[in-house]
Amino acid sequence: MTIEKEPALDEVLLTPLVKDALNEDLGRRGDVTSQATIPADMQAKLQIKARQAGVICGMDLARLSFAAVDKQIEFVAHVHDGETVAAGTVLATVRGNARHLLTAERTALNFMTHLSGIATATRQIVDSVAQYPAQITCTRKTIPGLRIVQKYAVRCGGGRNHRLGLDDAILIKDNHIAIAGDIKTAIQQAQDFAGHLIPIEVEVDTLEQLEQALDAGVSLVLLDNMSPETLSQAVDMCKGRAKTEASGGITPETVEAAASTGVDFIAMGYLTHSTTALDIGLDFSA
Repeated sequence: MTIEKEPALDEVLLTPLVKDALNEDLGRRGDVTSQATIPADMQAKLQIKARQAGVICGMDLARLSFAAVDKQIEFVAHVHDGETVAAGTVLATVRGNARHLLTAERTALNFMTHLSGIATATRQIVDSVAQYPAQITCTRKTIPGLRIVQKYAVRCGGGRNHRLGLDDAILIKDNHIAIAGDIKTAIQQAQDFAGHLIPIEVEVDTLEQLEQALDAGVSLVLLDNMSPETLSQAVDMCKGRAKTEASGGITPETVEAAASTGVDFIAMGYLTHSTTALDIGLDFSA
């Protein structure tokens, strides 16, 4: 499957994340270890290397991490976000003041290892269901403050984003229905509120609820925690009436069974809350 290169995020969105991370790491006294062990004017060259094969993400965040500490640091990227690399690949070369390079190291690597882990897992899952029409989407189950870059990492891995936030679309879930009184009332009130510009999706967990949602005229349904057998029935009910999205604890081990039912989308919180970081290091280069 060919994955198109994802457009980079604007620096104005990334810079606050980098500054917050560096402020957290530097604390009140700065990098006392580098101050204690490295001469103030020493220069060094280091390489960011992938120690595992995977899909890279976070290159701009790494570059901005070094630049925030020292604008004179030279950062030369050798790969781009979304690129699949082998173990041992040199991702970037950085040159400059040795103290400053080491000060920015952990912040740069934290972003890259975490986001590359998400991109890598997403690519693996997307590839595993490539024979089916289903598209893989992420959810709002993200680390507070990092949603925009976590969702960017999903896109770098070939996935799609579900809602970026509560303001993107109306998603009527079980508690909305319970508080509103019933599914028909919840949908009617949402339709009256939304007008023609805000999309509406309804979460259902039974075929009876699904029929009620379809009768109310919704065009997208979230099929929550359904077995593959029930999902297949739900997809048949929705043909020509609504798009379908499977959700609810779907993992790399269960995603193919969900995809085989013919759903249009598969929402996976796993992508942003349970993936493993990709091993990436910063190595001294003499």
